[in-house]
Amino acid sequence: MNRNSFTFPFLLFFVSLLMVSYSVVAQHATVRGFVYEKESGEPVIFTNVYLAGTSYGAATDVNGYFAISKIPPASYTLMVTYLGFDTLKIEITLRPDEILSKKLFMKKGSFMLEQVQITADKEEARTKTNTSVVKITPKQIKHLPTVGGQPDLAQYLQVLPGVIFTGDQGGQLYIRGGSPIQNKVLMDGMIIYNPFHSIGLFSVFDTEILRNADVYTGGFGAEYGGRISSIMDITTRDGNKSRISGNVGASTFGANVMIEGPIKKIKDDGKGSSSFILSAKNSYLEQSSKIFYDYIDGNGLPFNYLDLYGKVSLLGGNGNKVNFFGYNYTDQVNNYRAISDYHWESFGAGSNFLIIPSGSPVLIEGHFSYSGYQIALEEANTAPRTSLINGFNTGFDFTYFIGKDEIKYGIELLGFKTNYEFANSLGVKVSQSQNTTELSAYVKYKKVVGKWLIEPGFRLQWYASLSNISPEPRLALKYNATDNFRVKFATGLYSQNLISARSDRDIVNLFNGFLSGPDNLPNTFNGKDVKHKLQKSEHVILGFEYDLSSKFTVNLEGYYKNFSQLTNLNRQKLFPDTEEFSDMPDLVTKDFIIENGYADGVDFTLKYEEKNLYVWIVYSLGYVLRRYEGLDGQLKTYNPHYDRRHNINIVVNYVFGGKRDWEINGRWNFGTGFPFTLAQGYYPEITFSDGIYTDYPTTNENLGVLYDEINRGRLSSYHRLDFGMKKKFVFNRYTRLEINAGVTNVYNRANIFYVDRITAEKINQLPIMPSMGFLFYF
Repeated sequence: MNRNSFTFPFLLFFVSLLMVSYSVVAQHATVRGFVYEKESGEPVIFTNVYLAGTSYGAATDVNGYFAISKIPPASYTLMVTYLGFDTLKIEITLRPDEILSKKLFMKKGSFMLEQVQITADKEEARTKTNTSVVKITPKQIKHLPTVGGQPDLAQYLQVLPGVIFTGDQGGQLYIRGGSPIQNKVLMDGMIIYNPFHSIGLFSVFDTEILRNADVYTGGFGAEYGGRISSIMDITTRDGNKSRISGNVGASTFGANVMIEGPIKKIKDDGKGSSSFILSAKNSYLEQSSKIFYDYIDGNGLPFNYLDLYGKVSLLGGNGNKVNFFGYNYTDQVNNYRAISDYHWESFGAGSNFLIIPSGSPVLIEGHFSYSGYQIALEEANTAPRTSLINGFNTGFDFTYFIGKDEIKYGIELLGFKTNYEFANSLGVKVSQSQNTTELSAYVKYKKVVGKWLIEPGFRLQWYASLSNISPEPRLALKYNATDNFRVKFATGLYSQNLISARSDRDIVNLFNGFLSGPDNLPNTFNGKDVKHKLQKSEHVILGFEYDLSSKFTVNLEGYYKNFSQLTNLNRQKLFPDTEEFSDMPDLVTKDFIIENGYADGVDFTLKYEEKNLYVWIVYSLGYVLRRYEGLDGQLKTYNPHYDRRHNINIVVNYVFGGKRDWEINGRWNFGTGFPFTLAQGYYPEITFSDGIYTDYPTTNENLGVLYDEINRGRLSSYHRLDFGMKKKFVFNRYTRLEINAGVTNVYNRANIFYVDRITAEKINQLPIMPSMGFLFYF
C-alpha cells in the first residue's frame, strides 16, 4: 500500500480537529502557564491550579504546565496549592478570547495548614483515566531499603503490581505477562534498549536526575506504540536554575556523583534562563566483594558498570523550552561461572522541546534522538553471540485544552538497524542484518460527561520492512461514582516489530539482544494461513479505586492480554532455508517460529501515607501461557519461565526523631516458584560435526540431555526480607549528610536461581548482604 494512501487522510483529519478546536474556545478566555519551585527553578509537577470559588482548575503536568480554558471573562483569584509549599494567590482579569500566560513561582513553606492540604493525586484520580499506570518519583523510590546504599528505580519497579522480577543476577522485569522486549522504555522521548544492569539490583538511571516515571502495565493510550505489553516513560530534571548544587555518594557496592547548576540564572522578571545537570555512577563490586562478600564467591562478584548522563536545558521567557541530552551506559561481567566474557554498551543523544504559541491555545511538544545498543556474550560451552541495534526516533505532539476536555494528536517516525549472530544447540548458525522504518500517527480525545471520563483514541502504525499496516483503536473510561469511589476500564490493540534475540523458553540467559521482525516466518500456524508478520496483542482491563480516607487508598484491577501472534527463535532448526530443503517442514528450516498465548490476572494494592508513615502492600495473581506448533502439527502449550502464580510485596517506611532525621524501612517479597524443564535422563551425544565423514567410533562424545515437556517443573518459592536505616545530619539550608545502612536478604534465605543440569549444582540468588554508604548533598 502506498504511504500517501493512509497518511493524507490522517493529515486532513488533524487539520479538521485544529479548526474545530479554534471554534470551540471562541468567546471564552484561557489562563495557562508554568509552576516552578522558586528555590531551584524546577517545575512543580502534578499540583493543583484553580480559580478560587469556581469549578475551574487543572493539575500541572510533568513539565509544570497547566491550562484552564472555556472561562467566562471576569476577575478571578488564581490559586496554587501543593504540600510543602506556601499557597500562592494571584489576582487576574480575563477578557473575551484572551489567552493569559503566567509563570508562577512557589516558595517552600515553614508550616502547613490542614485545610490547604489538597493533594493533586486525588484530583488527578478524578480527572484522568489512569488505568494500569503507576507514577513514580524519587521520593517514592527512597521509601525502599537502599540495596548497596543506593536507592534505585530498578528496586522500586519490583514492588509494582503485575511486575515479576526473575533474579538478582541478570534478572529482568516481566510486566503482566510481557517479556522485556515487549516493554518500551523512554527517557525524555529517547528509546533506552536495556535499562537494567547484569546485577539486577540496579538500573542505568541515577535516582537524583529523575523527575517522574510513568509505568503503564497495560491498556496504554494511543500516544504510545511499537510494543505489545507495557510502557515506561521517564522524564529527567532540568537542573538547578538558581545555584550550583549536587551530591556525592559511596557505598560497599559503588559510587555516584551528580552536579547541576545555572548557566543563566532564573529570575522573576520573566526572562529566560538555562541550566545543566551531569551525573555519573559506577560499580566497584568486583573489587569490594573480595573484601566484604568473599563468603559468596572467593573470586569476587565481577559485576561492573559505568553510567554517564548529561543535559542542558534552555528556558524561554514565556515558558518555551528546549533540552539537549546524552548518555553512555556500559556493563561488564568477567569470568563468572560459565561466562567467559559478557559486556554491553548503550549510548544516545537527543533533544526535546516544548512550545506555547502566543496566540493559540495549543501546546506543542517534539523530540529527536539517536540511540544504540550492542552486546556480546562468550560462554564456556557455546558459540559467541553478538547483537546490535541503533537508530533514530522523532515525533511531534499537539495538545488542545478545551475546558475539562482535551484533544491530543501527533506523528512519530523511527528508523533503526539490527545485526545479530548466534549458533543454536545443534550448531546451526542463525544471523540477521536489517534496516527498517516505522511511521505512525495517532489521535485521542478526552471528554468529560457528568461523572464519566471518556477517552477514545486511534493509532495507525506502518512497518516498512514488513510492508504491514496496523490500525490500533484504543479506549479508556472512568466513572466517578462518588468522591471516593471510581471505576475504570481500558482496552486496545497493540503491535510491534522488534523481537528478542533470546527465547521465552530460556531459564537463565544474560544475553539481551534485538532483532527486527523477520519476513520469512512460517506460512501457516495451527492450520491457518499467516496473514501478517507482526507481533500483536489485545488488552482488556477493569479496575476499581477506593479512598478509605485522605491517607488510605485501595486499588483493584483485573486484566487480560491476548497475545494473538508472537515471534520466537526456532531452537529446533535443523536445515538451512534453501531450495535444497524446500520439502522439509517450516519448523526445521525457518529461523523463527510463530506462537500465541495470553496473560491474565488480578492486582491488588493498598497504600497508606501520612507525615511519618508510608505503607505499600501489593498482591498479584497471574497466569501466563504460550502455544506453539509441534512437528506433528498439533498445538502444544507451556508456561514461560517468568510465569509466577502469586506475588506479594510489603513496604514500610517510618520517619522519626525530634527533627525527623531518622528513617527506617523494610521490604518483604514472596513469590511462588518459576517453571522449568525437567531432565528425564542423559545419553552420549555425537554431533557429527564433520557430517558423513565423522569418525563416530573414536570421536569425543558430549553429554546429551533428555528433556521432559517444556517447563512442566516448578522451582521452590522465593521470599526475601530487606531492611534499611538512614540518619540525616543537616548543616545548613543546602548542605546535609545522609548515612545509610542496610541488609539485603536479612534471614539469608537460599532462594534458588537455577540448577546446572550437568553437575546438578544448585545456583542460588544472592545470600545475606549487609551494606553501608553515605550521600552528601550541597
